Amino acid sequence: MARGSVDVHVVRGDDGTIRIAADPATAAVPATGPAAAPDFTHAVLDVAGAVLSWPVLGDPVPPVAEVHDVGRSHQWLWAVYGERVAGAVHACAAGESVDVRVPADMAPLAGRAARLGFGHWAARWWPASHLDGISALQPDVLGLELAALTHECQQLFDDEGDQPDDCVAELVGDHQAALAPLIQWWHATPPSTDTARQLESVLRSVDDAADSAGVDGPALRRLRSALAQPRRPDGTPVDPVTLFVRHDDYALAAGEPLVAGGRLIARGSGTNDWRRYPPGFVDASETAVSWTARALGARRQVEVEVVAHIAAPVTAVPLAAEVQVNDGPRSRVPLSRRVDVWTGRADLDLPAGETQPHIELGVLLAGFDPGPCPEGGADRDAIRTLVRRRLAAAAQPDAHNSPPHSGTYGPFLAEIAAATTDEDY
Repeated sequence: MARGSVDVHVVRGDDGTIRIAADPATAAVPATGPAAAPDFTHAVLDVAGAVLSWPVLGDPVPPVAEVHDVGRSHQWLWAVYGERVAGAVHACAAGESVDVRVPADMAPLAGRAARLGFGHWAARWWPASHLDGISALQPDVLGLELAALTHECQQLFDDEGDQPDDCVAELVGDHQAALAPLIQWWHATPPSTDTARQLESVLRSVDDAADSAGVDGPALRRLRSALAQPRRPDGTPVDPVTLFVRHDDYALAAGEPLVAGGRLIARGSGTNDWRRYPPGFVDASETAVSWTARALGARRQVEVEVVAHIAAPVTAVPLAAEVQVNDGPRSRVPLSRRVDVWTGRADLDLPAGETQPHIELGVLLAGFDPGPCPEGGADRDAIRTLVRRRLAAAAQPDAHNSPPHSGTYGPFLAEIAAATTDEDY
């Protein structure tokens, strides 16, 4: 978010929550309910005393804030929205007004917060897909840049322990494996480029973050040593793909192979709703979920195939397909991973003469699933368009071009690395 001024509405709700939003319609209505946009169209940050959210699609705007503790939020309100908005929030909290329009002065912290929010969005919703040719982001590279950003945004957080996005120590500790490749990438990149400056900034912030959080280890000590020495570019070009090699081979699991046979009744594609399972389980393509209905003598059976994500676990997980036939009750078919697909089968309750059943099928993870949601196919297509634009821009990171409809911030290092990957990655 670039520095500038824009009017926002500050509104106090009946429950005392204070909402800040540039759009008066957004300020006046709750953020949940049937009319709400799908979760994956917003980036969200839990901060001290509030939740901030930004639309991922469309033009950049100031964050929508749901302030539930004005006292705790005061430490960052003025640094994100400016003094006038902070004053309006306190006036609403004191009962002096319930709805006021006031100019917001968007300071640098607003831009860093937006970038951090988008980074968390990418970690959760990035639609990696073999079928759609969208490369996955290397999680350790993204995790370290999120650690650096979180450290730079510490003003947003406090010590109450209820802000899951204030996780510097965990991010640094979990993703140290990327430090050595990042240092190598930095040394091999001409120092005059934006990529070199971004690499150095991230590495120095990670070092500071680790020191502040009390995280240590051999990888971090090597980082500190590398940063303390004069930088000596070795002049050898480096392909980020070779630095962050993923083990892409699918391991065999205990999935039972589907057996052809019987009379084909119908086949089709299911719904691939990203909200119903965690990232890293299923290929994000709309065509990743398919089913086939067969007649086996007097039995009627549905066979399910779901293309697995590159990081899908091979151990037993309760991934399932939810099947509904002819508006009847929903039933679940357990799935297990076999090579690069999740598979399963179950009997269908169909009349013997039924030749054109109406079958609806989706994928879910029990215990994670929020339940059937309104169809979001158009929004998922818009997200794919967004990430393709970002990857295209990341393929030329030093061209000084911000990707359209992605805010004013440029690509993450993980996007730059992913953009160099072959389309079949």
